[in-house]
Amino acid sequence: MRTDGTIRLTIGLVYDLRADYLAEGFSEEQVAEFDSESTIAALEGALTAAGHATERIGHGRALCRRLAAGERWDLVFTIAEGLNGRSREAQAPALLELFDIPYTFSDPLVCAVTLDKAVTKRLVQHAGLRTAPFRVIEEAADTARVDLSYPLFAKPVAEGTGKGVDQRSRIRTPDDLRTVSAALLRRFGQPVLVEEYLPGREFTVGILGTGRRARVLGTLEVRVKPGAPAADYSFEVKERCEVFVDYLPVARGAQLDEIEALALAAYRSLQCRDAGRVDVRLDRQDRPCFLELNPLPGLHPAHSDLPMIATQAGLPYPELIGAILASATERLAPAGNRGGERP
Repeated sequence: MRTDGTIRLTIGLVYDLRADYLAEGFSEEQVAEFDSESTIAALEGALTAAGHATERIGHGRALCRRLAAGERWDLVFTIAEGLNGRSREAQAPALLELFDIPYTFSDPLVCAVTLDKAVTKRLVQHAGLRTAPFRVIEEAADTARVDLSYPLFAKPVAEGTGKGVDQRSRIRTPDDLRTVSAALLRRFGQPVLVEEYLPGREFTVGILGTGRRARVLGTLEVRVKPGAPAADYSFEVKERCEVFVDYLPVARGAQLDEIEALALAAYRSLQCRDAGRVDVRLDRQDRPCFLELNPLPGLHPAHSDLPMIATQAGLPYPELIGAILASATERLAPAGNRGGERP
């Protein structure tokens, strides 16, 4: 099936709603990556305003039940982050591929790779792109073999939304490295990424499209305000970004061109689809370095970075959602004829 702007689709919505998991007893930190009702309502409103029929499916387990019951949709708009494991963002797209149902955003391989920050950085390095030197700590004894230049920065290898990042994440001594790494290993039950600290300005770059058609939507500088609970973009700072963060437009010039070229090259080299967001930070020489990539960017119209970038670029929220959908519908094809397709 293909759309030409006149065909209307029945679109299933797959998402992790914070309220659902809080009702099950999960903590605020555990559900930090999940979405609010206002995000789902805004997404649904943008799709229905464009003439599509929508059906709320819910989280991955609900998707499993409904697929097993025989329900199907023309396309699924999935923003589900998943709950368990470092491949959790790949769970919903993998299920949809199993049942040959088209969906938005990146495929399972990309979603799994980009959640593991160390794997992502290795691939980015292999593509010849600059990123801070790093090591992975899998057990406490590994800290003795870290041969990087201090200060360092430590965070869980496969978390988002700044989880595990706070005022202790900037590491100044080997003793700090041992203490902080041991605490993160216990708390998150996963390896710790340690990289040389990048002291320069931080930016987030929004990208739309797939493959050669991918393009930079815009860039914002992320500046943590004085008096914030951490000097870096931590979990608490992100959760209260309206209070602690300034998102600033960036003047066009050679440095911004370099930042955006790095972000777009990383997005393409990792084979992301439809839309994403790339975080970049400057090193001691003011050179842009890749930090990480989010292939499932937040879509709250006022709170999330990608919609804020779109607003700055003059792209209203409904048009942002329309652009993501238009990119995804380019992959629509007769059932059974999508196997093995690449961006």
